[in-house]
Amino acid sequence: MDNIIKRLTVILLVAILAVSCNNKDKPKKPDNLIPKDKMSEILFDLYVINGAKGVNRQVFEKRNLKPESYLLTKHKIDSAQFADSNTYWAFDTESYTSIIEEVKAKLESKKKQLEDLQKMEQVNAKRRRDSIKEANKSKSKVTNKPKVTEKK
Repeated sequence: MDNIIKRLTVILLVAILAVSCNNKDKPKKPDNLIPKDKMSEILFDLYVINGAKGVNRQVFEKRNLKPESYLLTKHKIDSAQFADSNTYWAFDTESYTSIIEEVKAKLESKKKQLEDLQKMEQVNAKRRRDSIKEANKSKSKVTNKPKVTEKK
């Protein structure tokens, strides 16, 4: 199961290579063709998972996570359906380009959202640190006041 994403990626690359190197007729439309919009969602998730695995491979291995099966289950597809649909769409370069452009736009949008969130968290953390400093300063001023003694 751990190799499903690798297999999907290899299938994707092989399909692209086969289509680009071969001048045969367009492949037959699969009975269970994944629509373009859903294909875009699947590829988006595939890229995100591949990125996460690249950064956090040990976390995936330690927790015995199977992102490939998650991807297939989430989209209610199997690897053969994905491969057939990917081959079909890859042959139609205009459609496939539009799918990839949509994935790219989603990735860029998600990246901007995460960067904005990170900036907000940094601002909030700075505010918290500054308020703690102010509270500590105020506290030290109160505790360091000289005591006034009465003279008799």
